[in-house]
Amino acid sequence: GVFMYNHLQQKVRNAEALAQKYKQQQEALSAQLQVVYEHRSRLERSLQKERGEHKKTKEDFLVYKLEAQEALNKEKQDSMNRYGALSSQHKILKNQHEDVKKQLLDLQLQHNSLKLEHRKTLETHNQKYAQLQQEKDSEVTNLQDTVFKLREESKLLRKAHQEVHSQLLSAQ
Repeated sequence: GVFMYNHLQQKVRNAEALAQKYKQQQEALSAQLQVVYEHRSRLERSLQKERGEHKKTKEDFLVYKLEAQEALNKEKQDSMNRYGALSSQHKILKNQHEDVKKQLLDLQLQHNSLKLEHRKTLETHNQKYAQLQQEKDSEVTNLQDTVFKLREESKLLRKAHQEVHSQLLSAQ
């Protein structure tokens, strides 16, 4: 009986020691679990915070994207308007350039025609001038001959007048 009692007491002590050991392990595990829970709780709060920030960032990005798209569309529309205006201005200037080129060609043709006409007129004038010069020279020669003849005749008439005057004086 004593032996059995000792044996049972030994088992109880072993069981109590084992229970104590398990209790310590449970407390250690409980403390570790508490630490894990706290860590998990912090991670969940951090995750919630990150999700909130991510959601806000995503919303901000969507707003920015929408504004950027609107600005891009407006810029594109402005560019298309400017391109249209420049294109029509280019067409107008191109047409004006063609008109000016045509006018220049017409003026060059007119200039060449007037140059030819001027050359012909100049040649005609030069011919007329040469003819008039020739006529003048001929007339001057004729007039010099006439003056010479008239001088000779005047000398003769003076001589005759002198003779007549001498005769009158002799007759008186």
